[in-house]
Amino acid sequence: MNIIASKANLSGKITVPGSKSHTIRALLLATLAEGTSHIKNPLPSADCLSTAAAVPLIGSEIDLNISTEGEPGTEWIVKGAGKRLHLPDDVVNVGDSGSLLYFLTPVAACFEGTSVFTGDASIRKRPVLHVVDALNQLGAKCFVTRPHSNGCPLVITGSIKKGGLVRTAGEISSQYISGLMMAGILTENPIKIELTNPKETPYLTMTQKWFQKVGVDCFISEDFKKIEVTPAKNLKGFDVTIPSDWEGVAFPLIASLVTDSKIVIENVDSSGTQGDDAVVSVLQSIGGDIVWDKKAETLTVAGGKCSKNGLGRLSTENLLNKELRVNISGFPDAVCALAVIACFTEGKTIIEDAAVCRRKETDRLKVLNVELTKLGAKIEENEDSLVIYGHSPLLADGKPNPEFKLHGAVCESYDDHRMAMSLACLGLGLKNGEKVIINDAECCAVSFPHFYDVMNGIGANFINS
Repeated sequence: MNIIASKANLSGKITVPGSKSHTIRALLLATLAEGTSHIKNPLPSADCLSTAAAVPLIGSEIDLNISTEGEPGTEWIVKGAGKRLHLPDDVVNVGDSGSLLYFLTPVAACFEGTSVFTGDASIRKRPVLHVVDALNQLGAKCFVTRPHSNGCPLVITGSIKKGGLVRTAGEISSQYISGLMMAGILTENPIKIELTNPKETPYLTMTQKWFQKVGVDCFISEDFKKIEVTPAKNLKGFDVTIPSDWEGVAFPLIASLVTDSKIVIENVDSSGTQGDDAVVSVLQSIGGDIVWDKKAETLTVAGGKCSKNGLGRLSTENLLNKELRVNISGFPDAVCALAVIACFTEGKTIIEDAAVCRRKETDRLKVLNVELTKLGAKIEENEDSLVIYGHSPLLADGKPNPEFKLHGAVCESYDDHRMAMSLACLGLGLKNGEKVIINDAECCAVSFPHFYDVMNGIGANFINS
């Protein structure tokens, strides 16, 4: 499916689906638990459905409450494996889900026998040797099947059931650290993790808060360099409502700010458990007209002529050295949305500490450079940063800015859901007559099912070509 995006203005109310990160943690912990868990407002995305298909292989039973139209329901019921938890019954195909791969491999390594993990073409390019090293430190015999490869298929034999100490870098991904923490629930002795360079730390805090919810003892040092999980023998089923996904909130948020729009995003997670909520303060710092009512759990966003000053001009002029610096290591999934909004912001934006963004569904620093340059942006790609020299469509006096030169083009999604959605949002802010065509845009289903339909409901006018 290809999507055509062109100038449009948004209005009305929108609700973003539940959080992928929370849904996957809920499914895994419900599987480890004894008894029945009820998960309300789960995200029915490709990654979460891959998880729902995988965890029965280790002993749980899942009812997705499928409708007559074949859509998953709004409440999923998990009969936990508990003491019946076992080695995967079959090869585990994680699809395109790095989260599932990195979370479930340490759990599978807690059992004697052999487990095999693989996935689609994208997942077979995702690095796994850091997982191999961590599991081997804990006593497993783990290897990849292809010589000189750093990707799946991944084979795990032996067991890490005795627990112990593992030392690992931590900057490649937080997901396998959360996976090791999950495994610590099942081992005979605590799993102790020492990280030399922890990144994406809000996600480690999210895992810890989930542990607190279900009664697992987990210590994380203030600098995130030491983690210890105490085995839990009596995990019980639970009822939970999944909060909205901040990673998804970012897209209607930026779409409103680059257009003459005013929308209300409802059911916004105000719990502080998702690091991506930092995007609000970043956008406010460059003049974004955003009001976050944490009690009502809403974001009111106004851009362009609908903003309080009638311009909605975004600029770095009031920041230190007149540049926006964003350390993205704590919320790297926001890099695509922030790179797009930087193209509409007068001044220099530096997205730094961003090496982890190269190890997602694609090398996001590289492909953002390629695609945004194709659309007329001025970008510098460095090893662990992007520098974007942006221009507002308006001068400070409200007149058109001759330096604003973004234009339409045919773009590639690289089968990366966040690339597809961010490029579609960029197209809404272009001049009349310009359009962005995004190839293979259906990949947004990985994290935001029906994204284009939902956005069209508030006026985006995305066209399926």
